[in-house]
Amino acid sequence: MFNKKRNNNNENANFWISYADLMAGLLFVFILLIGAIMVKSTILKSAITKKDSVLNEQSQTLLEQSNTLLIKDNEITKLKNLLAQREESLQTTKENLIISNNTLKLKSDEIEKLNQLLLAQNAKVDSYSNHIVMLQNLTEEQNRTLNQKELDVKAYKNKIVLLSNSMSEQDDKLKLNEQKLLELLKAVDNKQTKYDELLVKLQAQKAKIKSLTGIKLKVIAELKSSLGDKINIDKKSGSLRLASNILFDKGSSTLKEGAKNELKENFINYVDTLITNKNIADHLDKIIIEGHTDSDGSYLYNLNLSQQRAFAVMNYLLTLDYIKEHNIKDKLVASGRSYLDAIKVNGVEDKDASRRIEVKFRLKNEDAMYEIERILDAN
Repeated sequence: MFNKKRNNNNENANFWISYADLMAGLLFVFILLIGAIMVKSTILKSAITKKDSVLNEQSQTLLEQSNTLLIKDNEITKLKNLLAQREESLQTTKENLIISNNTLKLKSDEIEKLNQLLLAQNAKVDSYSNHIVMLQNLTEEQNRTLNQKELDVKAYKNKIVLLSNSMSEQDDKLKLNEQKLLELLKAVDNKQTKYDELLVKLQAQKAKIKSLTGIKLKVIAELKSSLGDKINIDKKSGSLRLASNILFDKGSSTLKEGAKNELKENFINYVDTLITNKNIADHLDKIIIEGHTDSDGSYLYNLNLSQQRAFAVMNYLLTLDYIKEHNIKDKLVASGRSYLDAIKVNGVEDKDASRRIEVKFRLKNEDAMYEIERILDAN
């Protein structure tokens, strides 16, 4: 009986030793998983930082180009205002010249009248030469009048000379102004040509970026064309949707054995379209496996469940020969979204549809391309 108790004690001791070894092994595996997750997080943060740096540099370049274009527009506006002022000045000068010409015509008419008066006076002197003595006083007055008239005529002649010189100076100024206007017009034409060239380049760059940002729509179109109605593809994002109730039991993150074949077939059909089509493969960055839940329960509970389900799907997919043959292991990423992206119909959550696994693709520099497109559209 003593030996029997001793054997029982030994068995209990061996059981607890085995149990301790098992727990230590599980703890070691858990530590390794946490280390792997931390390393992956560090790598992702470094990649995001680099992308943010590239985006900031491109945004600064576009802002500098926009400021340069604004400065050019201001210079052209100033030149147009200066030309308008020049035209007003020329119009005023022309009006002054017209007034001066009219004044000269009036003076010429007055001189002509004076000449006619002189002729009339001379005729009177000849006809009344016999009455010179009698009309001496009158003649002296007439002579004084004539002298005054001659002085007036000389003054008018001097004014005419001055006006003629002034007109010559105005002509010279007009010629100089016309030459300056021609130079200004040439400068404006050159500025406009450079501005047009910059605008053409900017439009070309914008069109190129537009074509890059439209790649995702092309990929979605290629997926729809290749897969047809065989697989449930989201029309907006192009993601593959798989219902959780087919893959997992409620509240569980253990993949059902009966669902593995369907998961394998759908995944291979979906990914094969992405990596075998050259129009898509050149731009493909990541294949993301996302777990989604409904809003029943807390956020953290659902986040943990959605992550575990995404990891379960990814762990199974990594066992497929297809992954190894096409060397796409480094493109696979798994994450949980809890109920952040719940599906709603008319504002009401569809809980059955919300519980799902999504397989989606991510293109290279996708965030940067969309941000550049947003900035260009705003400008």
